[in-house]
Amino acid sequence: MLKIILNAPHSIKPFNERARDLRIQNQPLWLYQRNVLAPYTTSERELEPGKRLPPVREPTLVYRDNLYFDEHYISEFITQAKKRKRAVRAAFSIDDPAFREHALPLSTSYTPAGDQFLADLWYYPNGPVADVEPLVIDLGSREMGYYHVPTYMADQTGDLVFNVPLRALMAIDSWVHVHLADVVFGLFARGARFEKRLSEDTLFKIKVISKALYEGRQVLECSEMVKVGKNCVIDPHAVIHGPTTIGDNVFINAGAVIENCIIGNNVNISQDVQLMLSVIGDGTFLPFRASMFMTTVMDNSMIAQNTCLQMCVIGRNTFIGAGSTFTDFNLIPTPIRALDGKDELSLSNRPVIGSCVGHNCRIGSGMIVYPARTIESDVVLVASDKRRVINRNIRFEDSDHHQLRNASQHQALYRPRDERSEVESW
Repeated sequence: MLKIILNAPHSIKPFNERARDLRIQNQPLWLYQRNVLAPYTTSERELEPGKRLPPVREPTLVYRDNLYFDEHYISEFITQAKKRKRAVRAAFSIDDPAFREHALPLSTSYTPAGDQFLADLWYYPNGPVADVEPLVIDLGSREMGYYHVPTYMADQTGDLVFNVPLRALMAIDSWVHVHLADVVFGLFARGARFEKRLSEDTLFKIKVISKALYEGRQVLECSEMVKVGKNCVIDPHAVIHGPTTIGDNVFINAGAVIENCIIGNNVNISQDVQLMLSVIGDGTFLPFRASMFMTTVMDNSMIAQNTCLQMCVIGRNTFIGAGSTFTDFNLIPTPIRALDGKDELSLSNRPVIGSCVGHNCRIGSGMIVYPARTIESDVVLVASDKRRVINRNIRFEDSDHHQLRNASQHQALYRPRDERSEVESW
């Protein structure tokens, strides 16, 4: 099958980078897409903006490069499309709770069509044609709790819950979608699929329990639940619960607690670090007592000691100083707004959400960041009496390095090329 990749030119704030180049599930999105589609496609073409689809006469899959989809969705989509034997386009029903709750808010990539929304994913059995019908794939949502909190924080229910899909398709139009793709459509969905398999597959349940008994571990700690790569050093006093994936050359020190995470390659996790439902990119360094909950950290970043990140997204090559706190809850119960696909503030449909830091940032120690705030790529923030609390979005023009004597030593890597300086110094 031929696949044709359409370009999504919009840069995602605050990264100033296209969605295809951002890391999802600890891989660049374009590479993740390629790996998921590898069993179905044999060749590919990347269509330049403004160009028409080529006149081919073979089965063709067309998709926009800002789409996040997993193997479970693609398998069902292609199976149903082939059964119809005609051109189809991926669609969502507005009644699908996972789509309505997570994918639709802040997005600009879906085309309304009555009570459905069309996504930029097509299947053509005999090459591209004009006549296409919508194909709705049920995401298989199930409700899962993630916080048990007092009622004043949770709309009188006492619990905060996600509608978690067993199949995932989402357009990445906002930094919030990166968070949702990694955590809700990624880690939560993986756990939901595991629970479903345990309840339905008796042989698999026996296999897991048998392996735990043989290894002398709890079920969530056995090797069927915790996948560890090559050349890893893990202190026996670390606690690791699955489903968790750990890459190669990872150091995990005493007292670390890791639950349902993806840990990349060459990661150093120091003593008493707490990681829950988080994606930690390659080359990340986490000094002692750093804490992350439902947070994405992209490659080669450092989150210093005693720092707390909740429901955040941190870009690559970024440093966050010791003792910083990224909050996720408005003390006054006002709706949380975040940057949408048009780079405007819109309702996020999130009762709680953290903040986002772009690439190549340097954040000083002891900062407090309010919910849903963004710090643009290449920003330097120096802790001072004047700036300890980040209560608004920070642009590159607000960076403190502009006022420093050696400002030219900090290279702006994610600005227009004519604005970039020559040398970078950590």
